[in-house]
Amino acid sequence: MTNIKSQLSRYRRQVYWLRGILCSLTVVCGWGMGMPSTLAAETVTIRLGPFQQSVAIADLEQFAKTGKLPDNLQLFSSILTPQVRELLTRRLQVDPAFADKFFDELNRNPAGKQFVSSLTAAIPGSSIESLQVALNLALRQANGLSPLGFLRAYPEENITVDASQAVSLAVEFNPNYWQSQVFGALLARESFPAKNSNLPKNLDPAAIGKETIQQQTFILQDQQRNRSIPVDIYWGGSNAQDPLVVISPGFGANRRFFSYLARHLASHGLTVAAIEHPDSNVAAVARANNKASLAKLLPASEFVNRPKDISFLLNELTKFNIQPGSLQGKLNTDKVTVIGHSLGGYTALALVGGEIDLPQLRQFCQNSLTIGEAPGDWLQCAAAALPGKKLRLKDERVNSAIALNPLVGNLFGKNGLTQVSKPVLILTGTEDALTPALKHQIAPFSQLQGEKYLLSAIGGTHLSISDPRYLGSNANTIVRERRGEETKALRQLLQGVSLAFVKQLTPEAKSYQQFLTPAYAQSLSTSQLPLSLVSELPANLKSWLKLVER
Repeated sequence: MTNIKSQLSRYRRQVYWLRGILCSLTVVCGWGMGMPSTLAAETVTIRLGPFQQSVAIADLEQFAKTGKLPDNLQLFSSILTPQVRELLTRRLQVDPAFADKFFDELNRNPAGKQFVSSLTAAIPGSSIESLQVALNLALRQANGLSPLGFLRAYPEENITVDASQAVSLAVEFNPNYWQSQVFGALLARESFPAKNSNLPKNLDPAAIGKETIQQQTFILQDQQRNRSIPVDIYWGGSNAQDPLVVISPGFGANRRFFSYLARHLASHGLTVAAIEHPDSNVAAVARANNKASLAKLLPASEFVNRPKDISFLLNELTKFNIQPGSLQGKLNTDKVTVIGHSLGGYTALALVGGEIDLPQLRQFCQNSLTIGEAPGDWLQCAAAALPGKKLRLKDERVNSAIALNPLVGNLFGKNGLTQVSKPVLILTGTEDALTPALKHQIAPFSQLQGEKYLLSAIGGTHLSISDPRYLGSNANTIVRERRGEETKALRQLLQGVSLAFVKQLTPEAKSYQQFLTPAYAQSLSTSQLPLSLVSELPANLKSWLKLVER
């Protein structure tokens, strides 16, 4: 597992390097030595509006190394910021076996094709062939490659760059997001089985159940932590032996985010408790003093308090279960499945046994966090302020977990999720720009040691599974989201798979097991939103991942 994780890192740095190409083309540079060649570029002609100036690549290399602008680069001082330079001062080693495949995979992926097309626009007069030559040569540099290495490798004496086009690309291009796009395309090709019509006709876990749904809201008071915790309880004709389901929403969401899923599970006889976390719900975000910094928007203590909220909830519901009232005998707090979305996905993984690795998180946040990281990577760094080294928040009453678009990143380090031996289902969306798939879901999935499932929505985004009636789903977001009618099939699959997963803790496990198969996901898959469900990554994808490091 460690080898795969380290290999993924190398690919992640390659994606940073691609972004670096864009910025170095605008003399927003990365650090690195050039590549001597009689066919290599020696100068860059930079166009910025009506201005045009040729500069030596050697001057750009000097700027990259020292941060000082030569006189002939003063014209571009407005875009040569320390923040952008920090992003790009990187050198990486590349497995030579990957060089031949890198450009081919880039150019066959839709997002990659768009990237290459935009790159040709940023380099007037370039062609796919000239870009490929430069990429392949730069990838083979013995001492590693850099953005300036790409410029040196360009097969003409001078390379012309449209600075405005390149800066625009550099600002918009998120390396983790693009990385997940490429992997999503590979996943779509490798993980889909043939259609299977052998699913039972008399059982449909995605259909609404027969039980009449009841709902009641409680406000629980945790006096020790001074927290007021709202919770909605849903139930039907609940069996006292069936598991209790707890739903934890994401950052900035409330307990109604998954009301459709809560109602669906209750209609099949399960009791569901949808909790709200007071310091990371929508009200907390609205009253936060520092909204400009994602790393400061969330209190570090919330990474501890969220799992503790659920443990406190289970303590209180244990009391409810033996007290006279409508919930008496309906709350099996000794057998629990936690379903969490985003930050709630982190919460679920921590409760099921994931060990938070604070030194590794701090190292990332201090040394690697740049403006090019996804919002989730910034948000996780709020936890870096927690004291200590390892953080264990496991609750033995939690028997399984469903983590939907979970925020993972560096929170569990390289080995924290290897501590998880209980069943886990992870959902990933390959167009999730907030918690990109490869870093936050797919690589963490590889760490899990117990029974596990990876549900993938090719083209799914961070909020694709939210309740269409949830008001927060209609709010403006900083990235494009696919939701509502176009993701209906995904929500249906989530309903069916969630029910089947929870039922594995009941005597009906065998009847529902066939809905935790690739064939079931394929039965609801569409050409607009391909869906897959696997218990292991396909062998071809594992081989592909071994070409890179994380």
